[in-house]
Amino acid sequence: MKNTKKLIRNFMLFLILIVITFYIILKEQNIGEIFEILKSVKIKYIIIAIISMCIYMSCEALNIGRTLKALKEKTTFARNLKYALIGFFFSSITPAASGGQPMQVYYMNKDNISVANSTLALLMNLTCMQIVTISLAIISAIFNFKYLNAALIGFFILGITLNASALALLIISIVSKRMTNGIINIVIKILKWLKIKNIEEKKEKIEKELNKYQESAIYIKNNKTIILKNLITTYIQYIIYYSISYWVYRSFGFTESSPLKIITLQSVLFATVSGIPSPGAVGVSEGGFKEIFKVIYPTNLINGAMLLCRGVNFYLFVILSSIIVAVNTIREKKVENEETLKKC
Repeated sequence: MKNTKKLIRNFMLFLILIVITFYIILKEQNIGEIFEILKSVKIKYIIIAIISMCIYMSCEALNIGRTLKALKEKTTFARNLKYALIGFFFSSITPAASGGQPMQVYYMNKDNISVANSTLALLMNLTCMQIVTISLAIISAIFNFKYLNAALIGFFILGITLNASALALLIISIVSKRMTNGIINIVIKILKWLKIKNIEEKKEKIEKELNKYQESAIYIKNNKTIILKNLITTYIQYIIYYSISYWVYRSFGFTESSPLKIITLQSVLFATVSGIPSPGAVGVSEGGFKEIFKVIYPTNLINGAMLLCRGVNFYLFVILSSIIVAVNTIREKKVENEETLKKC
């Protein structure tokens, strides 16, 4: 019940942020004109943009599945895609995307995948994502430095710093057993201070999972080809994700700016806003888009372009992933009820 209430609170906060964001951005705009602009775009490019987002999610599923199979876990592409969409949904509605990985671990555990192995697979995935995000963003910022003002540069440095800090912690958790044990001991001390019951039992369980996790981590470190394959897939994944902005640009009939320019500008935008601890980076992503892409779009089209781009690469898939979460929750509840009836 507590988790359900927390989820509802996060979702309400997410919706409130969306309402406030669009009110601020569109309050001085003629909404009718924006919808007329959106109706005039070339649909074939929007379809390509949506397909690009589907490929992005598929790459995520591919990386999760590759690592799980290397750890001898039984899984399928359909299940891995489910985990990717569940992670996308919960990352979108929780601050700093904090809910994505825990919920993925939960659903994997429901499918009889070891917590240690699922955690490692997701940490590997997240580590590759941070490496790719940071490296592409730095190269892109150099390439587009003349388009960035002082405020954007400041936010970009902050975003890179936050992402680099997260990457350092991820690498430590994968490669350093001593450091991970230290973190566990700190957690146990906090639990004792809070007078939580059955501390020793919890510690034993955590240490048991930690040993499995470290064994899995050693296996991964000794099979570096998995890391390399995941990195290559992640580079492809994010370049395709960033290309959505280009397909939206083409849908307006523009051809002047090159794919490279728009993809690299989107890379800078993503790195700048991804470290901001607001659910789905709502607000900062929309504002950042208007600021960065004003060098690409005429003033009268920038809001329409922002709505369309965020609609494809975020809001549409929040809706789709929420349906996946709802269907799985209903299915699990049905199974639980059937098992309860059998016991009776």
